[in-house]
Amino acid sequence: MATVLAVSALALAWSGRQRVQTLEGELVRRQQASAEQATDARLLARQAQELTRDTAAKMALLEARVAESAVQRSQVEDLMQSIARSRDENVLADIEAALRVALQHSAITGSTEPLLAALQQADERLARHSQPPLERVRRAIAKDIERTRDVGVADIAALTLRLDEAIRAVDDLPLLSRPDRQPAAVRPTEVARPPAASASANAVAAEGDVSPWRALWQAWGVQVWQEVRSLVRVTRIDQPDAMLVAPEQAWFLRENLKLRLLNARLALLSRQFDTAQSDLRDARTALERYFDRNARGVQGVANTLRQVMAQARQVGVPRPDATLAAIAAAAAGR
Repeated sequence: MATVLAVSALALAWSGRQRVQTLEGELVRRQQASAEQATDARLLARQAQELTRDTAAKMALLEARVAESAVQRSQVEDLMQSIARSRDENVLADIEAALRVALQHSAITGSTEPLLAALQQADERLARHSQPPLERVRRAIAKDIERTRDVGVADIAALTLRLDEAIRAVDDLPLLSRPDRQPAAVRPTEVARPPAASASANAVAAEGDVSPWRALWQAWGVQVWQEVRSLVRVTRIDQPDAMLVAPEQAWFLRENLKLRLLNARLALLSRQFDTAQSDLRDARTALERYFDRNARGVQGVANTLRQVMAQARQVGVPRPDATLAAIAAAAAGR
């Protein structure tokens, strides 16, 4: 009985060992299969990453091409719209752009010549088309041309030329303090009196009323009196300080006047009319105070400064609002 039990136990032990070995082998096989599957999974993941990277690059390239296609499409649409626009609309657009550029040029230079030239060119261009819908624009252009011509804008070039002439004439202007200045009260007839007095004395002597010696003494007396009278001059001086200018200070006085005129010239070129008016007033004051106003050169320079002051005024350049409004209405009507 014990032998049977022992045999049975051995059979059961051997059977359990076989099952354990079988399970171990199966476990090893499954681990190897799992390892192979993990290796394959990693390989597939790597391939998937590479594929995703390639796909992203292709998508970026496609997006760039789509954006480029959109830009080209918009350009083509703009080109189609410009081609589809009529000839009259092109003419109106060109005229409007030219007028706006000319208006900016006139505002910078302070002259109406660029705007007036642009308006005249626009009128000539519309006259060549001679389309009935554009007649309203031509009437507006004619109105703006007339309004622009009526504006009296200062001619800066002419004014600067006048100031240059005045600056060149400053060195030749006579001062009140010069010693050889002739007073305004002296007349040419008074200088010629000594010969007339001697002639009258000779006439009296010829008649026999007085002796020749007495007539000669009278003639000499008249000449001596005239010479004595010429030594003393009485002159009205409105500016006493002008007579106290020393000869060595005359150069500084003239240079100061030139600087005033040069400052006025620069102010005119920079369109600063208030500054130019102030400098011109100071120059006229110095001219009237220190220079001989009876001299022809001083009078000419004073008249030049007076004319420049009268013309150097700030005047706004008119806008071609009527023409721009007519162009906008014509473009909207189409």
